[in-house]
Amino acid sequence: MANILTAFFGNYSKRELKRIQPVCNKVLALEDKYKAMTEGELKAQTPALKKRLENGETLDDILPDAFAVCREVSDRVLGTRHYPVQIIGGIVLHQGRIAEMKTGEGKTQTAVLAAYLNALSGKGVHIVTVNDYLARRDSEWMGKVYRFLGLTVGLIVHDMDNAGRKAAYAADITYGTNNEFGFDYLRDNMVIYKENKVQRGHNFAVVDEVDSILIDEARTPLIISGQGDKSTDLYNKADHFAKTLRLVKVAELNDKEDNDELYKDADYIVDEKAKTATLTPSGVKKAEAYFGLENLTDAANITLQHHINQAIKARGVMQKDIDYVVKDGEVIIVDEFTGRLMYGRRYNEGLHQAIEAKEGVKVARESKTLATITFQNFFRLYNKLSGMTGTAMTEEAEFREIYKLDVIEIPTNRPMVRKDMPDVVYKTEKGKFNAVIEDIAAHHQKGQPILVGTISIEKSEQLSALLRKRGIKHEVLNAKYHDKEAEIVAQAGKLGAVTIATNMAGRGTDIKLGGNAEFMAKAEMRRMQFSEELIGEATAYSETDDEEILNARKTFRELNEKYEHEIEREKDRVREAGGLYIIGTERHESRRIDNQLRGRSGRQGDPGMSRFYISLEDDLMRLFGGERITMLMDRLNVDEDTPIETKMLSNTIEGAQRKIEGRNFGIRKNVLQYDDVMNRQREIIYTQRDQVLNGENIHDQVMKMIEQAIENQVAQYIPKSTLKDDWNIEGLRDHYMGWMLTPQDLVYTPDELERLEPEFLVEELTKRAKMIYEKREEAFGEPLMRELERVVLLKNVDTEWMDHIDAMEELKKGIRLRAYGQHDPVVEYRVEGFDMFDQMIATIRENTARMMLTVQIRTKEEPQREQVAKPTATSADQTDEKRPMRKGKKIGPNDPCPCGSGKKFKKCTCAEYHPNN
Repeated sequence: MANILTAFFGNYSKRELKRIQPVCNKVLALEDKYKAMTEGELKAQTPALKKRLENGETLDDILPDAFAVCREVSDRVLGTRHYPVQIIGGIVLHQGRIAEMKTGEGKTQTAVLAAYLNALSGKGVHIVTVNDYLARRDSEWMGKVYRFLGLTVGLIVHDMDNAGRKAAYAADITYGTNNEFGFDYLRDNMVIYKENKVQRGHNFAVVDEVDSILIDEARTPLIISGQGDKSTDLYNKADHFAKTLRLVKVAELNDKEDNDELYKDADYIVDEKAKTATLTPSGVKKAEAYFGLENLTDAANITLQHHINQAIKARGVMQKDIDYVVKDGEVIIVDEFTGRLMYGRRYNEGLHQAIEAKEGVKVARESKTLATITFQNFFRLYNKLSGMTGTAMTEEAEFREIYKLDVIEIPTNRPMVRKDMPDVVYKTEKGKFNAVIEDIAAHHQKGQPILVGTISIEKSEQLSALLRKRGIKHEVLNAKYHDKEAEIVAQAGKLGAVTIATNMAGRGTDIKLGGNAEFMAKAEMRRMQFSEELIGEATAYSETDDEEILNARKTFRELNEKYEHEIEREKDRVREAGGLYIIGTERHESRRIDNQLRGRSGRQGDPGMSRFYISLEDDLMRLFGGERITMLMDRLNVDEDTPIETKMLSNTIEGAQRKIEGRNFGIRKNVLQYDDVMNRQREIIYTQRDQVLNGENIHDQVMKMIEQAIENQVAQYIPKSTLKDDWNIEGLRDHYMGWMLTPQDLVYTPDELERLEPEFLVEELTKRAKMIYEKREEAFGEPLMRELERVVLLKNVDTEWMDHIDAMEELKKGIRLRAYGQHDPVVEYRVEGFDMFDQMIATIRENTARMMLTVQIRTKEEPQREQVAKPTATSADQTDEKRPMRKGKKIGPNDPCPCGSGKKFKKCTCAEYHPNN
């Protein structure tokens, strides 16, 4: 029925494209007008378009002219004029949607149209890429167009300082990675002074490889961590113990008749599907003997249990060169979807430390979460969000549900002629690899370039070893050789080239048949001893009269032209050989990743072909439904070198992929449901922080907090609903003793007590607090008191928020058990989470009140009778001078805090400001 309706009405993308086509036609109609303009006249269009916006026109009104101007400048500066399909893609991006454009259709240049138009508003545009290399490349390459048109371009990469980041975000268009944009947002909400913030808002974002960033990476939240205070010794001890254990995989249990015997001998069971490791009763007994315990499951041993569980997971589930690599003495996570190294990211809950112990590298201290956000909630901050990729349709439902983004399939500029061959299946991995090597050798002999895709570093190196044995020259591209990625991929289309790549397959870099002239020219310039800086200047657009740069540009142009001619001749031979041949050595869990690999071939109407080789020993087949086919092969007595093709097989593979995609969507959705609770709380905290940072006078707010803190304390010690005999006035007095009260205060005769009302106590305490506050303001001076209010409030908000993040994480760990009691864990998490949030706000009020009434100010001058602080010249100086005075005996870090909070002094927020410390 659905197919009939689609045939009659057309699919969603086609209907939307019909609506967009008239706008595209307006852009195309302006071609001659802007072609006739001089360079100066073209440059004058940017201020003219901005003026139209100031006069009340909208971005939609000026779109045809802005796109037409940008198109003409691209042709003059880059030598490439936007195709009509790229104009359509640019309109889709401007509308805040996802443009699905096949590989080689020029997504990078398409983004320039939407970025230029939206940058004219002056509110900033962020272009998000998957790695630093692409951010740098695109900012330089497309930056030529923006700079010609008078716009500024910023670049955010790892290891930049604050000043550099602030300047980059102040630019009209800013390039960077999803990690950098996200971490900068979190860091901005931890600063004490507004001038230390680097971002200036979230207006419009174009996300390149949007499926990779918004889908694949959405399971791992961004976390900024500080060093915790837990020892790392237990990780090494737990790892030494884990080494002595015997593991059995669930898959092995399923395949054996003597399951009971196998289970009895196993110390822990690994479930590869669920990625879990669980101690058996035998393992528990060995743990008790090894660590000298009576009962491992006793509540007192919960920390040790945690370390053992992480140690067996590190050894049984996490695999080197698949899940992570060890590089320069560090354990670095490998992204399971892209194969890229995830610098700066760590497994949580101590798993990363357990892997470090396993690999014998330095075990880092457990970290404390300072700030966190999911990518879903970060990207939903933008007023307008758009994206582009070659593969989004398979995840269209998720984009709609989570991000409210629809996907528009953009037609190719030229018809696709790539041949996608049927999958070939072998019984064993050895048989599969033998067939792959033979296929590579046959196609390599006739000069056809080949790109071989693997799903792990381990498999890419295994295949490389087999090719070396056959004497076939090739390049290997995996996370270990990340730095050479673009260069290797750019030349993968040369005659006779053989390239082995993990899933990333150089996403974002075009594979052109015959090779890439620009990369060849740059390589030649390096051989000619040009510096990297000068090579960068030679390929960037900027007005200069520097003779050295002008000579470098001349050299680059000459070399580029030379190699372009060579490539044109080679391209014909590559086409005759069949174009780029893609060989997939395994099906990925996600159909989208397989489609991305296929999409490397057949760009811009080029010939090409693709084929996947599969074995029943592949993880996907082994874990998700290969048993029926294995039984069929055994029945037919198929040997390891005989391929099979069956419809049942194709259905099994696709069914397994759909099942896993559904499960992964469920995981991402679950992560988001929990983070949505935190997100609402995060918005409240960050909004309040911004009010303080933006210089608002918060004196009234602090005074109100003091009043509310007093009301809360009075209600706690003297509840209205209890008899006066049960009132705990002595406890209330003790709570405020020494900082608001003296031993003579709140002492009442029985008659006075009989007439006493809680409201009177609130009024008395509030009056006393205001009196103390006024005296302190008189002593310290108004400017310094306003600054003190700001710093103290921010200090308390940040400290309590960090503790709250940890508390919410602990709540999340246990809340899932509520499902057994027929309660929705997410609802329970939301209810209890907001109760905890209210408690946190009450603690912030109480601590702010206490600190504002007790904190001492130290200045450079010695006090005479009562120290009166003079306002200092700068905010930074003020912070340096606000230090507590030490009087009498120093309080020990493990002593109870004198403030009465019940915490150890080192854990209490008062510690930094207490007069006796």
